[in-house]
Amino acid sequence: MGLTVGVVGATGAVGRKMVQILEERNVSIDTLRLFASQKSVGTTVKYKDTEIKVELLTEDAMKEQFDYILFSAGGGVSEKYAPIAADAGNIVIDNSSQWRMTDGIPLVVPEVNPHTLKGYRGIIANPNCSTIQMMVALSPLHKRYGIKRIVVSTYQAVSGSGQNAIDELENQLKDCDYPNKVYTRKIVGNCIPHIDVFNENGFTKEELKMVYETHKILEDKEIEVNPTAVRIPVVYGHSESIYVEFNETINIEEVYSILEGSPGIKVVDLPAENQYPTPLDIANTDYTYVGRIRKDLYKSNAASLWVVADNLRKGAATNAVQILETMESQK
Repeated sequence: MGLTVGVVGATGAVGRKMVQILEERNVSIDTLRLFASQKSVGTTVKYKDTEIKVELLTEDAMKEQFDYILFSAGGGVSEKYAPIAADAGNIVIDNSSQWRMTDGIPLVVPEVNPHTLKGYRGIIANPNCSTIQMMVALSPLHKRYGIKRIVVSTYQAVSGSGQNAIDELENQLKDCDYPNKVYTRKIVGNCIPHIDVFNENGFTKEELKMVYETHKILEDKEIEVNPTAVRIPVVYGHSESIYVEFNETINIEEVYSILEGSPGIKVVDLPAENQYPTPLDIANTDYTYVGRIRKDLYKSNAASLWVVADNLRKGAATNAVQILETMESQK
């Protein structure tokens, strides 16, 4: 028997990508229902050979029986409707930040901590896009050497801010005088070290997500995480420069071997041939790409990596669908 699946926020960028990935990965679905706000009701989203009409998101609809409901409609929507769906016995996979740090709710990257899903029913949180790709790359190394400290700088695409940000970049590419509305500065030809609001300690909310989510996913609050999140004029694909210190001396050949043999990772690292991952290279793929792997010049227990992933796919929609697939495989 196929599954009954719902997608909330189905007309947004990530919601549409969820529907696309459910089709691409050939998830066994008998019934797919799509939900959104009033302004999108009656529009259609293509799934396989069918145009599925979007329904109004209501409390009654969330009380109906689904095998899984994937949410990608923002924290406020998830806060109101996800508990209703979960209380009705449905498994909810939520892409917002609303439930990520809530005790008892799994925060899941399937390549990293699938054990947290075993036998679980209720709300499951999808991590932040930047955290997901960092965890995929670092988790296998953590299992071998134990991570002591991470210093990460992100270079994040404008699609992480939504369609308005994409439009703003495209308009500024055509007209350098086009005003900035989404960001505090013009994004075209620029790098903005400011994603989300600033905290009293000088770090942004986006940066602190990477700290606390890393602790929860790796189940180790002793790991030191020092992030800087930067928005760059790229449409799709987040990149990260990661410096990581381990609890013991590393063997760089073993680091390569571990990364090459780990699920969800593709190593692209041939500097003599100018081979390394970039956002354009990895667009519309589901892997986390790692390159520029090198041992620290001064410390025997440290290394640097360059990590790139598609933020709408592995950083959001694909990770959510992989959670569904993982839970099905555990039955």
